[in-house]
Amino acid sequence: MKLGTAALLATLVAATAIPAQAQLSPEAEKLEGGQFALDKTHAKIIFSYSHFGVSTSYGQFTDFDAKLDFDAKAPAKSSLDVTINMDGINTNVAKLDAHLKAPDFFDVAKFPTASFKSTAITVTGPNSGKITGDLTLHGVTRPVVLDTTFNAGGVHPMSKKYVIGFNAQGKVKRTDFGIGLYAPNVGDEVTLTISSEFIRQ
Repeated sequence: MKLGTAALLATLVAATAIPAQAQLSPEAEKLEGGQFALDKTHAKIIFSYSHFGVSTSYGQFTDFDAKLDFDAKAPAKSSLDVTINMDGINTNVAKLDAHLKAPDFFDVAKFPTASFKSTAITVTGPNSGKITGDLTLHGVTRPVVLDTTFNAGGVHPMSKKYVIGFNAQGKVKRTDFGIGLYAPNVGDEVTLTISSEFIRQ
């Protein structure tokens, strides 16, 4: 009897779990639109660059926010607005963090924030696209393209809120933004690796 009861309970748990999981879909064509805010607990902006060609150095921006206006029927009409607190730079090396925040590099006291505002979105595949936008960094604004992949969207099985998630990658040259110290020995090209979840408001 105990084994039968356990099997019945397991079946009931599985039956209730499957519909909840099924509410999230990797198919972009099934998405719903709306105004979305960033879920800061599930978002990362990681930067990486070459260190004298010997190794790759990594860091991240730990304090940022974003708003997404998503048009499900016409994704190209969507818009993205991101703000980064430059004091949130973290490389896990305290001395390097302090140097990056100093006038030699980002000069955080003078330029406390960076921003990215989309100017065009191009759909390149069922779950992929390019987000072109203006990146303002160190007081300089330059166009940047983010190669973006849609991960999944729908009603989250735990929060019960409508969410969508993306990964993206882009490259910037720091000399374009007047941050050229030690280039090219310390890589001029910086790779941005981004993952984000958004919650519909």
